[in-house]
Amino acid sequence: MPVGGFTPQPGLAPAAGADLVVRNAKVWTGDPARPAASALAVRDGVILAIGDETDVAAVTGPGTRVVDALGRRIVPGLNDSHLHVIRGGLNYVLELRWDGVPSLRQALAMLREQAGRTPKGQWIRVVGGWTADQFAERRMPTVAELTAAAPDTPVFVLHLYQSALLNRAAVRAAGLTRDTPDPAGGQIVRGRDGEPTGLLLAAPSALVLYSTLARAPGLAPEEQRLSTRHFLRELNRFGLTSAVDAAGGFQNFPDNYAAVTDLARAGELSLRIAYHLFPQTAGQELADLARWTEMVKPDEGDAWLRLNGAGENLIWAAADFENFAEPRPSLAPGYESEFEKAVRLLLEHGWGFRLHATYDETIRRDLAVFEKLAADGLFPGQGRWLFDHAETVSSGSLERIAALGGAIGVQNRMSFQGRVFAERYGAQAAARTPPVSEMLEAGLTVAAGTDATRVSSYNPWVALHWLVTGRTVGDLCLYPPERLLSRERALELYTVGGARITGESDVKGTLGVGRYADFTLLSHDYFSVHQDDIPHIESVLTVVGGRIVYAAAEHEGVDEALPPLAPAWSPVAHFGGYQATPAPGLIGARQADRIAEAVGASEQHRQWRVARGFAPEGTAPRVFDPCYVL
Repeated sequence: MPVGGFTPQPGLAPAAGADLVVRNAKVWTGDPARPAASALAVRDGVILAIGDETDVAAVTGPGTRVVDALGRRIVPGLNDSHLHVIRGGLNYVLELRWDGVPSLRQALAMLREQAGRTPKGQWIRVVGGWTADQFAERRMPTVAELTAAAPDTPVFVLHLYQSALLNRAAVRAAGLTRDTPDPAGGQIVRGRDGEPTGLLLAAPSALVLYSTLARAPGLAPEEQRLSTRHFLRELNRFGLTSAVDAAGGFQNFPDNYAAVTDLARAGELSLRIAYHLFPQTAGQELADLARWTEMVKPDEGDAWLRLNGAGENLIWAAADFENFAEPRPSLAPGYESEFEKAVRLLLEHGWGFRLHATYDETIRRDLAVFEKLAADGLFPGQGRWLFDHAETVSSGSLERIAALGGAIGVQNRMSFQGRVFAERYGAQAAARTPPVSEMLEAGLTVAAGTDATRVSSYNPWVALHWLVTGRTVGDLCLYPPERLLSRERALELYTVGGARITGESDVKGTLGVGRYADFTLLSHDYFSVHQDDIPHIESVLTVVGGRIVYAAAEHEGVDEALPPLAPAWSPVAHFGGYQATPAPGLIGARQADRIAEAVGASEQHRQWRVARGFAPEGTAPRVFDPCYVL
């Protein structure tokens, strides 16, 4: 018996040697029976041995790549259970990301600089991942500021699912005039002269925002593949090794899935993706679902790309909207008949599904349909199904979901919309929105995610910070201490939770012999770093299936090569994606290049904390703060 108690995978001879060994680490396995280790070995994409130096020494051969973790923390690879990764990848290199930008002044400076390099005919698009609450100025830009920063280049700025701002050039490029009718559920704001001002409002439907964005130039198929590879590398930067794609509007199957399908065939995915299919056209949903059940089967694919089911909409009439700046929408009466047909069709073909449901009123109506179908033996247990979002789900609905074998996907939309929600519904309602601790107490499988890229940021550590501290990105305290999660439990929602809703908990979510070699070596120790610095955590080494797909800091340059980013004028080529402020000494050349024009990393980090009222590093905790946790 090895000293660490972790034997090599049966059937693999130690003499053959491991492909990769990581030693001198603090490994959190996520397995309660074997929670800690200091080294692990990988062969053929799975974990061969895990334990201490003695365990991995037995399988280390002359051809083994050995990585010294230098005492850093290893955790299982993160799994975003609700990420619009396929759609996000198709346009990533065209987007100017304001994720993590600490001030509106900096955001506008980025826009102004990008306008100088964007060629004629192209747009500058800021598409989600930010909120005005994150800025030191605590406000959105104005249309006049966008026009001043880019007078001749179309600029489209999406703010959550609430609104979009267009400068004058974008209004012209989008073809918006005094005669353009308002789309259903949306508003084109007009001035006293009747002309569009450049402000679009979701009232409450986001269709007006998406349909306008869709008029911007796109990428050719080969460019979409390259864009997707760079987006996946950006997700690897934060320790993501898996994601469940929640589909969405303007994501047609199979056309808009071609990029990830081609990359999967070529072995060029660096993130495991389980995907869903989302009917795009109202009135055609049942026909689309029926056609898809003949085209593809549940779990069809492989360990890198596989079908997980339908949703997050099944029929458009059953979808509510999460624009908390608007009152809760009332869904049309009588949608249950078509909804029941869609659910029955899927379950009879063995398909799982996920449902966008923000409000308890929607959830109760859907549950009534499920309980009717339960009489036919379709619930529980036939196929994986879950509600997404569930911000205002009631305790009674949680009991009914559990009885029907459902799960829940929670996302940190309240990180970005918590203030707006509290202003409309009050602090008491916001304090249990969503009631994550109650979901867990009900015995439900709960999986965490971001709902990126058009609402929240794709940075999973921002979501983990929200789960642990109860704070928004604007530092508003939402939840009392009893509703906060421990760091371990929050991380489980980002590892085991995602694996459970795709039926893969036997191979991923925790680290153990014979399981996927999906793990991340962290820049900061998640379990001991100051709570305010959880959002600053990044990976310095991300491994998926035994492949080093991302490397930074002391490991920079050992990851897989990636083709150069194109086009040359891409905002990502100049600013990168998420605008992090790494701690001194933990940045590599790529990150350093992104902030070279800024003041020093340590000073920028100090200013970031001061702008948000955080306690200076090294000071005692704010004991009066009801959201404070160790």
